[in-house]
Amino acid sequence: MKKSLLFIAALALSGVAYSQQPAVLPDKNSSLAADTGANLHPISIQFHAGTQGLGADVRYGITQKLSLRLGGSTSTAIKMDDAVKFSGFDAKNSLKAEMSNFHLMADYAPFKTNAFQLVAGAAYLFKAGGGMEFLPNGTYNYGDLSFTGSEVGQLNIDVSWKGIAPYLGLGLFKSFPKKLFNINVDLGTYFLKAPETTVIGTKLLSENYRLEPQLDKNMESYRFLPVIQFNFNFRIK
Repeated sequence: MKKSLLFIAALALSGVAYSQQPAVLPDKNSSLAADTGANLHPISIQFHAGTQGLGADVRYGITQKLSLRLGGSTSTAIKMDDAVKFSGFDAKNSLKAEMSNFHLMADYAPFKTNAFQLVAGAAYLFKAGGGMEFLPNGTYNYGDLSFTGSEVGQLNIDVSWKGIAPYLGLGLFKSFPKKLFNINVDLGTYFLKAPETTVIGTKLLSENYRLEPQLDKNMESYRFLPVIQFNFNFRIK
């Protein structure tokens, strides 16, 4: 009986001693810490390439399902010579196009896997447009009069979508790397403002500025800019 009482007393004392031990917090570098809030607001640097050019973003996790990214994109100026052929009219022409923007996007993952996101946001397009330079070449006859290309003049047509453009799309694969690096994809479109055209002619072509209203009308349906973009993410927190 005496031995039994001593055994029960020993168990009681050990229980009290254990209850008084301080709680041990997980190390911030441990996998347990990663799952218990130390990385509640992850941050990554994202470099991207796609139809809107090259660029970079900073991505910040607000919750496990919602993140924001702030960044910009730019495309090198694209130029094509003699891209348009005029039947019966000898002329040189060149087309050019370029686009650059700053943007803010929100990514929301509706499912537990976080491998699919709804993306919405907007961009400010500070360069968004293109143009055509038209240079008559050869000799042109108007009744009894004959003109060289330099006497006819030159015509420049520019189209601009500069301004704010809302964005809607989908994100494929996880927004943040599980460890250091991952790749994900954006599929979506910008909704552009109505384009503005500018027509400037010289010499015999100087009156062609009157074409601007008709060109604006012809271009008004060109309001969508599709985006296919590959994102290369490096997690820094």
